[in-house]
Amino acid sequence: MSATHSAEQSERPGRIMSGEMAEQPEVLRRILDQGAPRIRSVAEAIAARGPRFVLLTARGTSDNAALYAKYLLEIRLGLPCGLTSMSTTTAYGATPDLRDVLVVTVSQSGGSPDLVASTRAAREAGAVTLAVTNNPDSPLAAVSEFHIDVLAGPEKALPATKTYTASLLALYLLVEGLGGGDGSPAQVLPDLAARILGRRDEVRQLASRYRFAERMVITSRGYGYPTAKEAALKLMETSYIPALSYSGADLLHGPLAMVDNISPVIAVVTDGKGGEALRPVLDRLRGRGADLVVIGPAAQVAGASAGFVLPTEGVPEELQPILEILPLQLLAYEVTIARGQDPDAPRALAKITETR
Repeated sequence: MSATHSAEQSERPGRIMSGEMAEQPEVLRRILDQGAPRIRSVAEAIAARGPRFVLLTARGTSDNAALYAKYLLEIRLGLPCGLTSMSTTTAYGATPDLRDVLVVTVSQSGGSPDLVASTRAAREAGAVTLAVTNNPDSPLAAVSEFHIDVLAGPEKALPATKTYTASLLALYLLVEGLGGGDGSPAQVLPDLAARILGRRDEVRQLASRYRFAERMVITSRGYGYPTAKEAALKLMETSYIPALSYSGADLLHGPLAMVDNISPVIAVVTDGKGGEALRPVLDRLRGRGADLVVIGPAAQVAGASAGFVLPTEGVPEELQPILEILPLQLLAYEVTIARGQDPDAPRALAKITETR
């Protein structure tokens, strides 16, 4: 390869995001092989404290990972969960009684001041505090009683990809540990992730549908809902397409009126109870003539305008979000490239967003 061609390759738009997406099977395997024992130890120590309620604290992509954890904790462990409104503490100075509460703060960098301040205040208010980050030396890890490293390695592209799936797997293993499980169903994920990421040509074909899109709607239910929110975020921050994410139930309560036969809709159909709950929504979307693309099992993809079949057979519903997001990350990348933009460096964004 000539030096000129090598330089062109190194400077091509999206090369960093592309490389980090490709690392995800390796990252998932690293968590299972190296991170799982530490996560299990943390889970056992927290379980011994007997928390009765969980508060999840995060921003951006990490907020979608926290929402996934909310589903896990409420469905699998029966623990009531809430998503923290940080400004109640950081802006309004509220001092809630957080005894017997587990506060889990999810942050790729662990550096945002409001996350650090909110977690510090929660610990002072009596909470058991856990930070889930990609940086064990971060300020957030320092102020938390417990820490889980998601072991994703340095992430340089502004759109988070591998840290998102790494956070999902770490949170799954945490919940498994809190409930006394061993996390063994997750062993299939690295190989399945590699198979999905190898189907890039399929995603590139889908991306051509959205090159000139003016808006998009992404919907799901149950465990797939965090995937819909994360996919919308990725599309907005890379391609700048306004992408609206809705629970299928919420979509029927009004926003369905904006969907017509030229409206692109992506449905994330989890193979399980969430997918079953979404079926009436899919019927309504088809009835309105929506340009419907389905990410999910073969039976659901067959009834859509187009789609991407996920290898979900034998994969528990609660683990499918780790696979569902992969073609949608690729889609955001391919749409952005098709629109002549660089997904590595979205305008107006910084890797660490310092909200207060």
